Amino acid sequence: MLRMHTLADLITPTRFGQLPAAFYSPTPPTPLPGPQLVNWNAELAQALGLAAAGDDPALAEYLVGNRLATDAQPLASVYCGHQFGVYVSQLGDGRAILIGDACDVQGTLHEIQLKGAGQTPYSRRGDGRAVLRSSIREYLCSEAMHGLGIPTTRALGIAGSPERIWRETVETAAVVARVAPTFVRFGHFEYFFYQGEHELLRTLADWTINHFYPDCHGADNAYLALLDHVIARTATLIAQWQAVGFCHGVMNTDNMSILGLTLDYGPFGFMDGFDAGHICNHSDDSGRYAYNQQPQIALWNLHCLAQALLPLLPDRDAAITALHRFQPLFEAAFAEQLRRKLGFAVWQESDWTLVTELFELMHASRTDWTHFWRTLGEAGASTTLRDLFVDRAAFDGWLAQYQQRVAQEGGDDAQRRTAMQQANPRYVLRNHLAEIAIRAAERGEFGEVDRLLVCLRHPYDEQPEYADYAALPPDWATSLSVSCSS
Repeated sequence: MLRMHTLADLITPTRFGQLPAAFYSPTPPTPLPGPQLVNWNAELAQALGLAAAGDDPALAEYLVGNRLATDAQPLASVYCGHQFGVYVSQLGDGRAILIGDACDVQGTLHEIQLKGAGQTPYSRRGDGRAVLRSSIREYLCSEAMHGLGIPTTRALGIAGSPERIWRETVETAAVVARVAPTFVRFGHFEYFFYQGEHELLRTLADWTINHFYPDCHGADNAYLALLDHVIARTATLIAQWQAVGFCHGVMNTDNMSILGLTLDYGPFGFMDGFDAGHICNHSDDSGRYAYNQQPQIALWNLHCLAQALLPLLPDRDAAITALHRFQPLFEAAFAEQLRRKLGFAVWQESDWTLVTELFELMHASRTDWTHFWRTLGEAGASTTLRDLFVDRAAFDGWLAQYQQRVAQEGGDDAQRRTAMQQANPRYVLRNHLAEIAIRAAERGEFGEVDRLLVCLRHPYDEQPEYADYAALPPDWATSLSVSCSS
């Protein structure tokens, strides 16, 4: 019988801590009073071989960092980055502390990080804390993205405390235990490049290749191969974001994962009504990180990474050639997403025209993104679909073209609809759903967090018991806003 661990005995010293001291600062968590378990991700815990929450009476103490495993190695890493296009010379883990690694039941190592565990040397006058509101948003969305099949950091558990924290108003503190193979970002590479520490840059690149991209060793230049891999993963990730209407909100280079994971959930949002220029972060006055800007911002960020890797690359031309691969890779990945969403067996170049016309119609009517795509794949949905558009005649024309395109391929309609359901989620973490869970949690009622979590694990399945989560957003949802403090 498999032995189930507690957090106290699962943690081992982290691989990141084996890097030279210039990469991090040893940083113990700052204790939080009266920790209380808000939610425990039983599914992820089981994958890590962890005992049930009820079998570990000290779980909340470990989740907030009041207690540490014997082999814990708490540290905060240093990095820099371009924030809203402006270079900032030193950032780092300002409120996240890496406590160690954990090996899952498959033998894969993951880093365990406590976000909101107190000040670090990189807090930049911040308090190092996270509030319950933002912690619940990250906890739910990282697991929602995992359910959607989109690469992401994960969330193991969340614990709250009555300690008061000032943001826009006074709120209570919380800590999220985050899990990922590594939390290394583009900004880690930028830091050592701009510091002129090129041997340490090489050390970091070698560490990344050895642990996560070992096939790069077979290339003529392993570091150019590393850049190629990151470009490809990032292109695929952004295509997946666009396909589900996800907006990150703050795509700074320090929020870009070297593994192509969705990283750092702050002012994110899933679109309700489709707006090509949707801005989910009310701190983003210029719309730099709007929905339709995400692909080009990803490329801009990759340029920053390539710049940082230049001392290790054959020459600048090699980096430029690699970066030129992003756009066709993104377009191919997005076309594949759209092919599946539309129920086509094969993507044709002319399908871009069909998609462009659809996006224009949806944008003009602010058609609900998630509801439209799910309904498109359902039998007898044409009347329901018409009601989602202001110009119904124009949509009728588009639908006729679409139906003609489907008919050209032939095939079984029932099989096509089933396949479309697996490409178009019924459930996403809409802002108002997260807000309802947050308001309940702030009253000490955590059941809604768990209910949402259970539903979002299976976003493509019909779950009649969660029909309320699939409904169109209420009018009050339009007044919700999120910012960099969210």
